[in-house]
Amino acid sequence: MSLENPLGWLLLTSVIFLLVVMFTVTTKNGEKSRRLLNKKSAISETNASSRLQGKSSPNLSIKDFILLNRVKTAEHLFHPIILKAANQYKIDPALIKAIILAESQYNPRAVSKKGAKGLMQLMPLTASEMEVEDVFNPEHNIDAGVRYFKKLLARFEGDTNLALAAYHAGSEKVRKHGGIPPFKATRHYIKKVLEYYRYYKKELT
Repeated sequence: MSLENPLGWLLLTSVIFLLVVMFTVTTKNGEKSRRLLNKKSAISETNASSRLQGKSSPNLSIKDFILLNRVKTAEHLFHPIILKAANQYKIDPALIKAIILAESQYNPRAVSKKGAKGLMQLMPLTASEMEVEDVFNPEHNIDAGVRYFKKLLARFEGDTNLALAAYHAGSEKVRKHGGIPPFKATRHYIKKVLEYYRYYKKELT
């Protein structure tokens, strides 16, 4: 096609115009699709929140609602083991569930950066002290975790907050500070466990 020919210039201009139109339409469709996906995601989160709102603590965030919804299947799977340990050691099953959610989000294979393992995130020394056969076995892990928490409750005269602080930061830190240690992570941990506990308490009644 010769550009010296007026017809050639006309054809070239038409092709460029068509390409610009196609690019504009494609871009607009892409933006529309992204907006639609974002809208669907927001609706999904809202629906999950609504399904749990009736039984939950008003202090729970949408992120917590989504988490609770995501772990439902695992929670139901481990429910009989939790009830068995709760009845045996006289600990509220709602509290056990709350600790497991905060510790491992119901992942029986969870391993923390510090080496805590399993559903109740038992440190190697604690697992050894509790004589755990298989730390990744849900029944062994939950039984040992609940026994250990029961021991902490007795050590701190039934004070749940102090027992939780000791479970998270260690008994020595609680004694050293004469109460809940001034650690942001530990205070946040206690707050989340108690929020989850209120949710499970309502769910189990």
